Amino acid sequence: MALRLTSIVSGFVMVALLVLSGQAAVAQQRLPEGQIPDLGRPTESGDEIPLFDYDQYFPGAWTFEWRTPESPFGTGGMIEGRETFAAGDDGRNYVSSIEAVGPDGPFTVAATIVYLKSQQSFTRLENDSRGFNLLKAGRIGGDLGGFYTIHYESAPAVIDGVVVRVRNMTRIVSPFNFKVESRISVDGGPWTNFGTGWWRKEVDSNP
Repeated sequence: MALRLTSIVSGFVMVALLVLSGQAAVAQQRLPEGQIPDLGRPTESGDEIPLFDYDQYFPGAWTFEWRTPESPFGTGGMIEGRETFAAGDDGRNYVSSIEAVGPDGPFTVAATIVYLKSQQSFTRLENDSRGFNLLKAGRIGGDLGGFYTIHYESAPAVIDGVVVRVRNMTRIVSPFNFKVESRISVDGGPWTNFGTGWWRKEVDSNP
């Protein structure tokens, strides 16, 4: 009887150790959290929306996929890749690097990002290995549900002999994913759909 009781107690101890080690592993991953504080009550219309915290959300590696139509950027089809966000050398701005493969083959994008938190404004300069640069500027807004949206519009860029402008709406839907809804205008023509891309965070890459 004593031997059986000892085995049962040992079993409970092992289970407790496994649970505790699992909790410690989760804590070490430092999973990203939403930015809307838990007030312990339902939100109200007068509650203040926190300014978007770039350092809490973007840094790290993200995989993405984006199906686009044919355009001056290249052949239409699926683009898949990885984007890594990090702090810049001066400690104020940010950088990102993209390695992707599309219908026309692999390409890279190096971007410099300026986020003015108090003004809720973004500027993003992209240097694309396909032979062009894009300068995008916009603002970010949020709601009490914890959703933030960046509205970007690019300056005109000459690509393959035509003038191109793009509009991007980056919808930050959770700490682990965001989507980019895009529209394009060529040579001053109407704005048309340029597809929607999805970015998903690689959790173990979160700094």
